[in-house]
Amino acid sequence: MADSTQLVISHSPAPVGRPRINGEQTPARFADGTLARIDVVLGENEKRSDFIRLAVDRELERREKRLK
Repeated sequence: MADSTQLVISHSPAPVGRPRINGEQTPARFADGTLARIDVVLGENEKRSDFIRLAVDRELERREKRLK
């Protein structure tokens, strides 16, 4: 009878939820006014972090092409 009151949520060891994206983090410092400049050019509902990620990705692609 003692076992009948035990709550079992899952027998699976797999984590619950969506897979983690954009898992790497690094602090970055920008020159005064840079974040304000970014905010001015953001699209509607665009996040500053999305803008920065896109800018870094584009610059990486540009530089990687030069290396080839």
